[in-house]
Amino acid sequence: MMDPLFDFTGKVVLVTGGSRGLGYQMVRAFAERGADVIIASRKLENCEQVAEECRAMGRRAMAFSFHAGRWDDCDALIEAAYAQFGRVDILVNNAGMSPACPSHELPESLFDSVLNLNFKGPFRMASQIAHRMSQGAGGCIINVSSSGSLMALPLVVPYGAAKAALNAMTVSLAREYAPKVRVNTVCPGPFLTDIAQAWEEDKREHQPVALGRPGRPEEIVTAALMLASPASSYTTGALVQVDGGPR
Repeated sequence: MMDPLFDFTGKVVLVTGGSRGLGYQMVRAFAERGADVIIASRKLENCEQVAEECRAMGRRAMAFSFHAGRWDDCDALIEAAYAQFGRVDILVNNAGMSPACPSHELPESLFDSVLNLNFKGPFRMASQIAHRMSQGAGGCIINVSSSGSLMALPLVVPYGAAKAALNAMTVSLAREYAPKVRVNTVCPGPFLTDIAQAWEEDKREHQPVALGRPGRPEEIVTAALMLASPASSYTTGALVQVDGGPR
């Protein structure tokens, strides 16, 4: 039987960057627990593949191609989600990127792209959906930040700064759209997602964190389920670190 604390039957969950990595794990976790899902990222074919997996579980699923850093694309995604499902109960702002570049060599175009994808777009998604949630039955928003927002992050400074802005945004939106909308942040550390394929072998096995290793993608799931659960109805504006512990 489904654990009532984590039963999302009938809920509609929208996950940006949901076709791979941590986003994919969260999509599957919600679908396995009864939720209908909207999977959004750049490549429609990848989203559709995940949607088919969820439909095979008996869930309704929509695949949508969008650029998470462009407000027009965010608005189109929101309109499509509400047209098909009538509401969004849980939004997971997961899309992001962190290209490495020495700060003194960083071109303006790359700086803008990193901030757009990691902060500008998530702000648009969260603010617009929070407003709709507040006009309806309420809901929950989970912003996916990074442990890099809480420590020195040479070579990817705009990424860390954008994720720090996401943390600040979470606290302010939590207050602005309370009490019907809860807004929280998950702060992952090093995880073995596709980006880790470019890491040296030692980094894939060892990390300078308390647990001594990178996270497995499925280990992000518990934090997302906890924050989305009605059992967390007194939790908003929080930052939950899933990063292997202190460095």
